[in-house]
Amino acid sequence: MPGWVEEGWREYVKRLPSELSLELVEIPLTTRGKNADVARMIRQEGEAMLAKVQPGERVVTLEVQGRPWSTEQLAAELDRWRLDARTVNLMVGGPEGLAPEVCARSEQRWSLSPLTLPHPLVRILVGEQIYRAWTVLSGHPYHK
Repeated sequence: MPGWVEEGWREYVKRLPSELSLELVEIPLTTRGKNADVARMIRQEGEAMLAKVQPGERVVTLEVQGRPWSTEQLAAELDRWRLDARTVNLMVGGPEGLAPEVCARSEQRWSLSPLTLPHPLVRILVGEQIYRAWTVLSGHPYHK
């Protein structure tokens, strides 16, 4: 990722309190060629993603068809996640999308926008929105 993406991500991660930490786990994309077997690549990426999830952890997929949350709704979800006390895995698919197995494992589907967003922006948007939701829960004026 370009430096500005890493810098943006780190900025929001460092703003969060230690009890609400964000960790980025990247799954390397399979090499895509002219005659690539896209279905196989999606399946392999999905298997690699699910291999990072421990039993009992929550999976939330970021999907265009997911539910759009306002800042206040995301804050309420974040509060529920914290009370649930399980690790939350936010899953973002590769260029061809998420594997059906990842979607099937998902407990919630979140849509950032009906637009198709580039992965670098998604990373920063997710970090910023989690931070913003935390500020709502904390009574901090950042969200206004």
